[in-house]
Amino acid sequence: MPQTPAALRENHPGAEWWRTAVIYQIYPRSFADASGNGTGDLRGVTAHLDDLVSLGVDAVWLSPFYRSPQKDAGYDVADYRDVDPLFGTLDDFDEMLAAAHARGIRVIVDLVPNHSSDQHPWFQEALAAAPGSAARGRYLFHEGTGAHGELPPNNWESVFGGPAWTRVTEPDGRPGQWYLHLFDPGQPDFDWSNPEVQEEFRSILRFWLDRGVDGFRVDVAHGLIKPEDFSDHLPPIDREATELSLQDAPYWGQDGVHEIYRDWHRVIAEYDGDRALCGEAWAPTIEKTAMFVRADEMQQTFNFPYLVTGWDAGELRGVIAESLAAYPAVGAPATWVLSNHDVIRHASRLDLPPGGRHDEGLGPLSPVKPDPVSGLRRARAASTVMLALPGSAYLYQGEELGLPEVIELPDEARQDPSWLRTGGERYGRDGCRVPLPWVAAAPAYGFSPDGASWLPQPAEWAALARDAQEDDPDSTLWLYRTLLATRRAEGLGASALEWLDGYGDDVLAFRNGNITVIANLGDRSITLPSGTVLVASAPGVPAGGAQLPVDTAVWMHAG
Repeated sequence: MPQTPAALRENHPGAEWWRTAVIYQIYPRSFADASGNGTGDLRGVTAHLDDLVSLGVDAVWLSPFYRSPQKDAGYDVADYRDVDPLFGTLDDFDEMLAAAHARGIRVIVDLVPNHSSDQHPWFQEALAAAPGSAARGRYLFHEGTGAHGELPPNNWESVFGGPAWTRVTEPDGRPGQWYLHLFDPGQPDFDWSNPEVQEEFRSILRFWLDRGVDGFRVDVAHGLIKPEDFSDHLPPIDREATELSLQDAPYWGQDGVHEIYRDWHRVIAEYDGDRALCGEAWAPTIEKTAMFVRADEMQQTFNFPYLVTGWDAGELRGVIAESLAAYPAVGAPATWVLSNHDVIRHASRLDLPPGGRHDEGLGPLSPVKPDPVSGLRRARAASTVMLALPGSAYLYQGEELGLPEVIELPDEARQDPSWLRTGGERYGRDGCRVPLPWVAAAPAYGFSPDGASWLPQPAEWAALARDAQEDDPDSTLWLYRTLLATRRAEGLGASALEWLDGYGDDVLAFRNGNITVIANLGDRSITLPSGTVLVASAPGVPAGGAQLPVDTAVWMHAG
């Protein structure tokens, strides 16, 4: 069984790798398809590891590849200890892990503890068992309300739309209890007050840690514990609200989740190599988010308040300053992120008006659509700012190519449960999940050897294919490579930020170590200080340039 090389297994208290790492999210079904069936797989990941080395990342995070009926793209897990045949085999995983470690790349895998698939053996056992049985006690089964139990236990709504409860048919054919699913009905929620559930996940953690993984990204980390009284959520969820504003719902952010991660912290501490937990923890404030990374809990948690902040210098300065106060206060790094598999890609999102839910997607009938030129220019500037910040950062596959959200997907191609459960009211997340373009002139742009692609790729992506950008110093790929190489050489992840004043309200300006960062978010060019420009987010800014155009950021040695 592969083990992490000794060079990656040393413990370095206070200087652990995850404090400053740049981690690249791989969404396996859309990364690279080696089998030719139109869906990305683990051998496809292995085949492109050298491309990630040349990009300059420190680690990868793989979204779920476990056995699953794929009702929610693998986030409905039927077997937490095996690879779905869609993605390959356990041997393929071990080979990928060993190949990554041989290249100095750490590997984080997704863990989905809030819910399982309805095809999980435990849930199938629960359906065949009686109310009040031990089998049903692993999940959240409740009696309904109304004269005959015909109404859900409460008014909670699914994140994907519709009620968060589904009624089962009992083994004798009668309408029976209801079970909770905060997402799709195919994703029943576990009861985390049950010791059997707790012990099962300790075992799952150890299974993958024993194989040599370097950590886990924890899905819905804020949602595992539900209030004991299961009372209604009032007022009802605002369908137009942003994701963060949903966090006053009673099933998010219960205090009991923190004891789970203290327990898991003890599990990963049994292993060498600075293993890490990174939480997908949506919380209403940065201070509450930072509670997940206290010294005895997780190592990282995504900075979603930063992700959802619009293209506004004052707001960005505020969230950066608040983050750099809250996270170090609990001994943790800030963990910056701009895009992932659940939100509109930032090459499109940053050109949209503020507000709106970031997981609702864009489609042909969306009332407002981004300008691709403006969106990409802002995205390049935003990434230039983010990668200069102290702490760790996550990149989402394809952002290094400048990929936008795919808006013109045909209705019949969409597969997101949010699209299906809302009857097309929400376009959902398919637009940020379209398979990557690797080779401009190849079938499926090199994603799959025979041209198959589980979501259609737009024609304009030929110009964004990796090989089309490989030798172009003005390309987004070159920008990311330069940023990552300079970030590493200058030690920006471990340095301290100092704000620079005097540039106006529409400018972000700070110094990190020897690097001065200036970003112009206004509507007119600004004057740069004297010095040498090392990296510019937009082409055409000379090394000794005096003017910084709008929606552009630079790293420079001010002189």
